[in-house]
Formats: sequence, structure tokens, C-alpha cells
Amino acid sequence: MKQPVYLNAMRAFEASARHQSFSAAADELNVTPAAVGQLVRGLEEWLGTSLFVRAAQGRARLVPTEAAERALPDIRAGFDRLALGLECLKEASSNGVLTVTVSPAFAAKWLLPRIERFQAACPDTDVRLDTSLKLLDFLAQGIDIGVRYGAGTWPGLIADKLMDEEIYPVCSPQLAKRAKWREPRELARETLIHDLSVDSQAGFASWSAWLVNAGVQKAAVSRGMKINNSAAVLQAAIDGHGIALARSVMARDDLAAGRLIRLFPEILFASPLAYYVVYRPDRASLPRLAAFRDWLLREARKSAKQ
Repeated sequence: MKQPVYLNAMRAFEASARHQSFSAAADELNVTPAAVGQLVRGLEEWLGTSLFVRAAQGRARLVPTEAAERALPDIRAGFDRLALGLECLKEASSNGVLTVTVSPAFAAKWLLPRIERFQAACPDTDVRLDTSLKLLDFLAQGIDIGVRYGAGTWPGLIADKLMDEEIYPVCSPQLAKRAKWREPRELARETLIHDLSVDSQAGFASWSAWLVNAGVQKAAVSRGMKINNSAAVLQAAIDGHGIALARSVMARDDLAAGRLIRLFPEILFASPLAYYVVYRPDRASLPRLAAFRDWLLREARKSAKQ
């Protein structure tokens, strides 16, 4: 088997073993399931042994043989070393590109309004922004640094706390003026805007949690407008479509500009989660990464004082 085909076949085998599916591996590798299956069969023929057995129970899935399972850690380590070697070659080219991953909403509501200040301070660094809600594999996808929202622990990554966050209800000035709510329980009768991009099971705050914190028990809050983007949730509130449960980092600029009004500011509800700057330990000494990380931390301190 020729070396390029061998490498492609090894990648197809590793992805198929990890997903236990040719179809899922094909989605990751951006090829057809038939192509993945052909690569794996070619590798089996070259090795003279089977790499997968079929599970007997439930839905059909790929299960590596015992020999294949023993080989997988070394294969994955080999791909990691290849990726690191390619990164070293990229660094030698001094192309000045920094790949940054953030959520679409964080990009729209916090990062992009401030990014010109970084570009002015570091004109030789080009930022390539990857906006995604998925927890990307930094090594496999060439990510240098990112901002994540969570409890502060992500395997294989350094996490420096960027910002804590409060949770509170917001609405448009026009809606606030017209309604004039006197007690938090009155909000449950209004159109509540729910953010589906966050997962309440992972510690993200919900309308129910905020109302309980405000002393309102068993409020019916499941109905209302449901949106899967945090920036769009705030825009819906700005447009007067209802009351949104805002995350302070996302809403800060809209509040300062008068596009939103915070309701019941005397009720404090700190999120158990926070924003973190995350990056791989082997990239920590990269000058442009360090410059971007330090700039993010300075901007966060500046925002907290406003």
C-alpha cells in the first residue's frame, strides 16, 4: 500500500473506532461512508487481519478487535505527533496567523466590538476567528486559543478565568415603561425568552432558577419564545418581543447603550459558571498567543470597571 493511502486508511480506521461507525467517521473526514469502509478494508487486507467485529446486541456498531484496541493509543499518539510537527513547520513560516475559537454570541456581543483594539496593538498578527458552540479539538483542528463558558476544567487545556457573570432579566425600555412590574412573580405572566444554546443540566441558569432565587416558587415558565443563540435572545428583547434572562457579559454593552433595561437590579444571582481563556500548554509560549491572552484579560478588567 502506498504511503499516502496508508495514512488515510489509518485515519479512517482511528475515526471509525472512535465513533464506532463508518457514517460518523465519514462526517468527520468529509468523505462518504463507502470511502471510509473501502479504506478500512484496504488496511485490513494490507495487514492480513480484521480490525473490527460487529456488536451482537442492539443497533449495529463497529467494535475494534482486541489487537486493534491495543494499537489505537499508539496510532492516536502518532497522529498527535504528526500534527505537532506540522505546527512546527507552520511556525517556521512566521505567517502571523492566530486561530481563535469562541461562541457565535460571544463573538457578536463582546469580542468583535473590541477586536480593533487588539489589531491596533498587534498589527502583525492576523486573527482567524472560528465561531462554534462545539467543544473543538484544539490540536486536530489547529486552534491556538479560545474562550469557553463553563466550570473551568477542560482536559488537555490551560484555563485562565476571564470573567465571572451575573444572571438577570432584561427587556426593552418601551416594554419596561409600559408594564411597570412591581414584583418578580409578575414576570411569569409575560412572554419569557428562553436561551436554548445553554444547557440547564450543565449548570447554566434558567428562568426557574432565577425566579426561585427571587422568592418565586413553582412558577410556570416553560412557555414563551425559545431561541438557540444568546445574541439573538438579547436582540429579541431589544425588539420588544418579551423578557430575556440575560447573562451580564453578553448584555453589558446593550445596557450601557440604553437598548435594554435591567429589571429588579436589587436581586443578585451569580452564575456558577464563568468565561475562561483556554489554550494548549504546548502553545503557551507562542508570543502572539500570549499577547492575545493578555489583551483579553485586560479588556475583561476594563469591562468590569465600566
